[in-house]
Amino acid sequence: MKQREAKYIFLVNWIKDRIGTRELRPGEKLYSENELSEMFDLSRQTVRHAIGILEAEGLVERIRGSGTYIGSRNGSVRKKTMNIAVISTYVDGYIFPPTLQGIVQTLSGAGYMTQIAFTNNRVDNERKILEGILEKDNVDGVIVEATKSALPNPNLEYYQELQRRQIELLFFNCSYPELNAPIVSLDDIRVAEDAVEYLLSQGHRKIGGIFKADDGQGKLRYAGYVNALLRSGLSVDDRKILWIDTEDQKALRNIRDSVLRRMTDCTAVFCYNDEVAFGLVELLHKEGFRVPGQLSIVSIDGSELSLLSEPNITSIPYPMEELGRKTAENMLRLIDEPDFDGTCLYRPAIQVRDSVRKIGGTG
Repeated sequence: MKQREAKYIFLVNWIKDRIGTRELRPGEKLYSENELSEMFDLSRQTVRHAIGILEAEGLVERIRGSGTYIGSRNGSVRKKTMNIAVISTYVDGYIFPPTLQGIVQTLSGAGYMTQIAFTNNRVDNERKILEGILEKDNVDGVIVEATKSALPNPNLEYYQELQRRQIELLFFNCSYPELNAPIVSLDDIRVAEDAVEYLLSQGHRKIGGIFKADDGQGKLRYAGYVNALLRSGLSVDDRKILWIDTEDQKALRNIRDSVLRRMTDCTAVFCYNDEVAFGLVELLHKEGFRVPGQLSIVSIDGSELSLLSEPNITSIPYPMEELGRKTAENMLRLIDEPDFDGTCLYRPAIQVRDSVRKIGGTG
């Protein structure tokens, strides 16, 4: 028979969990011993024992005549290390170098050293990186691009431990919804709505979509696609939607049949990003399709790939360096002001190029 958890341990873990999710923030006053006793039907002695353990671990501070506080009343019990860790999925690609450059330059200008690590979009690599950060325990904050953020993540406990230690956590591009942490990114739902609404404004009604299934941005952009169609009075046709993963994104030709089957009855398609759109144009040209004559294309990122494509792709730009700078600026402010809301969402205007044709009637 499984041994029941001691009552004081239950209370210790309950408080730790709420510190980890930021429900209880540094500097906030904890419930009184009487309140905790009534909430969980515990004796005062049990509550006092649990708080003593938390105090020994540096998670709470008891102030005579005032009460018990999370961390300390000034919101910080950690000494600054002037180090910040940055975890990104990739080192290459058309987005990552400018974004990381914006982060590093801004942090360096504020006197911080930056430790950069790459997961290659693998959760086992992410775990090893987080273990190293926790073991060294020498950073003031961690800036993260989530790995396969649409899937259940096995590393959440490591992030929760960072929060328990009052190490500031800030995501960029995508995050884990289970964690109460700020993010700097595109407003993925809104920009997807804008992209699809542009196609609608050009007379298209049979609009397909290609989305990534293994990251949160893919799901958010799908949500925006759905919103735009429903607002226009159109239904969502699953037969016109293609879900891909990271490997498919690199080589759409490997899933040629699926791509062509989904796009055959469309006049336009909204692509997850420029890499997908670029690969789609190449595949369609090889198969004898005309872009935008037979299929119009809209994408997100506004990168060099959208200009290298023939025709140039209509796309919503991703503010790479600016987003990197903003991420770093918000992290610096979080370190000094833990209650600061570090979330910032961008909604750039669409860049109209040559990949969309205007059609009449109902499309």
